[in-house]
Amino acid sequence: SRLAAAEKAPATPSTGVSDSFPLQDPDLVRQTVGHSHGKLPELRALVEARPALANAAIDWGFGDWETAIGAASHTGQREIAEFLIQHGARPDLFTFAMLGNLAAVRGALEADPTLAEVKGPHGIPLLAHAKAGGEQATAVFEYLTGLGNAGERYRDEPLADTEKKALLGEYVFGGGPRDRLVVAEGMGGMTLGRIGGPPRRLFHQGGLVFHPGGAPAVRDAFESAGGRASVRVTEADRIVEATRSASKP
Repeated sequence: SRLAAAEKAPATPSTGVSDSFPLQDPDLVRQTVGHSHGKLPELRALVEARPALANAAIDWGFGDWETAIGAASHTGQREIAEFLIQHGARPDLFTFAMLGNLAAVRGALEADPTLAEVKGPHGIPLLAHAKAGGEQATAVFEYLTGLGNAGERYRDEPLADTEKKALLGEYVFGGGPRDRLVVAEGMGGMTLGRIGGPPRRLFHQGGLVFHPGGAPAVRDAFESAGGRASVRVTEADRIVEATRSASKP
């Protein structure tokens, strides 16, 4: 097998060591989690060469952690989830829901009923994972539906198109080339992300105050008046204030 061949191949000294060493290469981690959403051949090549990547995890922003198997779980990628487990990935409640393992899901929720309300990566509820599992997860889906509290999504108040357009653009919070936040449309709503980084879906809590997916404790508070817009991002004791620039992102 490819894995066996890799184990037999003699290692050669590296001529350069990355800044991330001995941590896993951030780019490989990002690729692994990304491919786990539905690209098995590409994922297989990465994990068979570096088996520890089966447990790769990435923080997409503000602590919205997603593992490779977590990505497979909320997208209904059964084959990918099984492949990752075979290579040492750690399945969780969301994985068992997608795979249709009713005994595991029922056992966990009978031990602690509040787990039904815990959300997965990006704020995706447990019930949505069972739905992603399709026919093979029907029993889990019906069980969770009966609980009544396993499918609640984030609050997301309506926002008029005029209000939304008044907030879109590039916001500056410093003098460096990446000291900018981009507010755009995507993922079914508004997104916010540092320039050059992954955008995060925003959920409107009312009054132009939002929180990003996977981080409900963070607040992105906008102000817009007279064609000028600003945003105040509050994460615990860290506050970033940015003003929209005249240029478009």
